[in-house]
Amino acid sequence: MQASGQTSDVLETQETPLDFEAVFHLHYDRIARAIARITGDPGCAEELAIDAFRKLWQTPLAQGEHAGGWLYRTAINLGLYELRRRARHARFQRMLRLGGPSTPEEIRAAGEEQEQVRRVLATMKPRDGELLLLRSDDFSYEELAALLSLNPASVGTLIARARLAFRKEYVKLYGEPRK
Repeated sequence: MQASGQTSDVLETQETPLDFEAVFHLHYDRIARAIARITGDPGCAEELAIDAFRKLWQTPLAQGEHAGGWLYRTAINLGLYELRRRARHARFQRMLRLGGPSTPEEIRAAGEEQEQVRRVLATMKPRDGELLLLRSDDFSYEELAALLSLNPASVGTLIARARLAFRKEYVKLYGEPRK
């Protein structure tokens, strides 16, 4: 009999479930403003704020009394990731000249540079080339790990090594890249 009384005491002392709606109304505006300060894009900030709340919903360990702090840190990280994604996208656009060269000389130079990139990718280990190409298409580390059957914890290191291998081969074949 006493054992069941102890069990009910344990159940009564566990935390109550997260009132997700209340947390959302309490923190959404602050989270969206924080992201907007980072990205400079209120529309994007609203989407990322919703993503932060989705992550909270999917992370039971974050749903305690410190959910607001967890949300804020997650939102800041999402904003910073968005800035890195934009920079990466712009860098690849410049490299491949997707912005549309306007003169015949620019078209020729862009075509040459694209062919050089293709040649370098062809000389690399297939996994390294796949990592670089998929990452340039904004696949997350988790998605890359799943697609290529990699340990998620090692994806960042593998991407860094692939970038280094690409740069080394590019410089060996063509010299330092143009800025």
